[in-house]
Amino acid sequence: MSVFKSEFLHTLHERGFIHQTSDDSGLDALLQKETLTSYIGFDPTASSLHAGHLIQIMLLHWFQKTGHRPIALMGGGTGMIGDPSFKDEARQLMTPEKIESNLAGVKRGFSKYLNFGEGPQDALMVNNADWLMDLNYVEFLRDVGRHFAVNRMLAFDSVKMRLDREQSLSFLEFNYMILQAYDFVELNQRYDCRMQMGGSDQWGNIINGIDLGHRMGTPQLYAVTSPLLTTSSGAKMGKSATGAVWLNAEMLSVYDFWQYWRNTEDADVSRFLKLYTTLPMDEIARLDRLGGTEINEVKKILATEVTALLHGRNAAEEAAETARKTFEEGAHADNLPSIEVESSQLSDGIGVLSLFVTAGFASSNGEARRHVKGGAVRINDQQVTDERRIINEGDLTGDGVVKLSLGKKKHMLVRPS
Repeated sequence: MSVFKSEFLHTLHERGFIHQTSDDSGLDALLQKETLTSYIGFDPTASSLHAGHLIQIMLLHWFQKTGHRPIALMGGGTGMIGDPSFKDEARQLMTPEKIESNLAGVKRGFSKYLNFGEGPQDALMVNNADWLMDLNYVEFLRDVGRHFAVNRMLAFDSVKMRLDREQSLSFLEFNYMILQAYDFVELNQRYDCRMQMGGSDQWGNIINGIDLGHRMGTPQLYAVTSPLLTTSSGAKMGKSATGAVWLNAEMLSVYDFWQYWRNTEDADVSRFLKLYTTLPMDEIARLDRLGGTEINEVKKILATEVTALLHGRNAAEEAAETARKTFEEGAHADNLPSIEVESSQLSDGIGVLSLFVTAGFASSNGEARRHVKGGAVRINDQQVTDERRIINEGDLTGDGVVKLSLGKKKHMLVRPS
């Protein structure tokens, strides 16, 4: 179905969010006549979500913006097991204390994209530990487990892939899809939730929930999945050369977050403007027509708009200005990412290779050495050609810092503590 009448599905379709739906016409009709409730689940595998989660968060954002009620489901219960979907091996089991700590960090990011409250369209944040942790195992097997056919579960791609590679799938992990399906039923009973959204890798799990709901007497439930994104060069979304692109500012600076989007490949700019910003489609179409060197200005707009949604407009514009000063004026700004080193270390002197590893610009001295030989390493904007170069107090600028640069786009200030 290419033309949707409901505002939500129309928005998703024109912006490229839709991979699969379980019932185009039925869901489209329901969205036109009711305020619907839908959810997406997030497992607390780290203390922050990352850029790879943003497409799911934006699904919830548009769901609310078009007049419906989103639920961000925290996997405090399912996180005790870990989603085995398309994983080569079992996830490392987390303690309840670690899960609680991660949940607290994950929750902070959602308030930037969703409005929470008690109104009919206000978002909810729910933890599936509220019902999963108190289940009676025998009763659950009798009332819920009897609806699952093992041979059908074995046919799911996420399971079949593991077994085809002759990699073990524990009974613990096998239960994950049952618990996730049960979440859908529980959310329907508690909040009249009629739809689950997620990445395309979750399609089998979501359909499991719809089928379980049908067997347990819920109204018709629905599914919408988004494509699993990679960049045009095949890189996984949410990962950079130096690690995950975290959403929490204490784990990744606003400047580095802005810079990640500024470095978007040319072929991805239009697609990312549609998926990760709220710019109107006619404005995106205008930007799409720009070419040549103007694409770099469009990338700056992309970076600023994505950053403004998460960190606020002022912080995004500060990051953009920092980049401008760094690249166009060769200057440094106080809100560049920084690290602290003990003053005594600077007094004694630090090897340039070691310092670049400390800054996270290289994973080893060997990698840092290759950067030096490639002419990519600069100290205070001066190229370093000697891998034995020592950085000491004499390198401090008038502002009392040392500026490290790797290539044209990675910069760090070293501050003595």
